[in-house]
Amino acid sequence: MKNESLEHLLKKTLQKAQSYEAYRSMISDLLADGRTTGPVQTEDYIHYTNLNKVRMERLDKTTKLLPEISEGLTQIKSRITLLVITEAWCGDAAQVIPVIQKIADGTKHLDTRFILRDEHPEVMDHFLTHGSRSIPFFIGISQEDGRLLGHWGPRPVAIQDMVMARKKDSDPIPYEEFSILVQKWYAKDKTISIQKEFCSTLFSWV
Repeated sequence: MKNESLEHLLKKTLQKAQSYEAYRSMISDLLADGRTTGPVQTEDYIHYTNLNKVRMERLDKTTKLLPEISEGLTQIKSRITLLVITEAWCGDAAQVIPVIQKIADGTKHLDTRFILRDEHPEVMDHFLTHGSRSIPFFIGISQEDGRLLGHWGPRPVAIQDMVMARKKDSDPIPYEEFSILVQKWYAKDKTISIQKEFCSTLFSWV
């Protein structure tokens, strides 16, 4: 019964969700007004959003799918909607979402739809990571019957391990320093971990 209730919630939420193009346009429009998504409208969050816009534009242009990923996508036969929970200021979202979108673009069987975390807490709270509303988060839904297939997120295992280790540290490094370390990891990894880890989950659904 609980799963049926969640699937009904996801069906209703998808009706309000937007495409990748609309999500990107929304971010540009907000930045033009000196704003970002969510209730926290600080200079820092707007700064992060500006950085993320540049990162996403770069990844849109430079991300290349691994040959084994492209081959695996040809084996998908059933149509899946990927509901993405995100916010414009989130650094992990800027690194991960364009890669997942490139994967979705590699098959006609995978559609992405986007919602904002802070506008949909009733959805987010079904998909907590160690009790936290961590994003981005990706939820697979069958287009055939609305069935919940599974989920992936919020970030590659190596980065998640770094996040958890920092939380347990009695004297963690400042957030700005940690953020730089994370961004350097993403740059060095060149989207490989995101592609492999997400598609391992995706292919298990089909």
